[in-house]
Amino acid sequence: MSEAKKSFLIINRKAPYGSSAARDALDVALTISVFEQPLSLLFMGDGVLQLLPEHIASEIGQKNLSANLAMLEMYDIDRLYVCRQALEQRGIRPADIRLNITLLDQNGIAALIKQQDQVLSF
Repeated sequence: MSEAKKSFLIINRKAPYGSSAARDALDVALTISVFEQPLSLLFMGDGVLQLLPEHIASEIGQKNLSANLAMLEMYDIDRLYVCRQALEQRGIRPADIRLNITLLDQNGIAALIKQQDQVLSF
């Protein structure tokens, strides 16, 4: 008997530092990928700030989140979606992000969420 795979979407809404939400979301993503389940990541709201390169986390006594983001490719996590409106509101250009991302508008986000078996929001 083969086990059916379930698709997962992890929604990242929090800034990279100030709480453990961003790190927790990435830890869950890496864990899900180990079990070879279909996985997508969506960055919305302040979560888009996680995608900016060269965080200087040591100045606030934190570990740099960029290292965890760099591991996504190694774990075959390549479905990264970003809310276009969140980028625009924060003055971030897609070219500022070094990861391979797909921009979505509100309709695209709604469609992505509907396609998933499990949605986890951080």
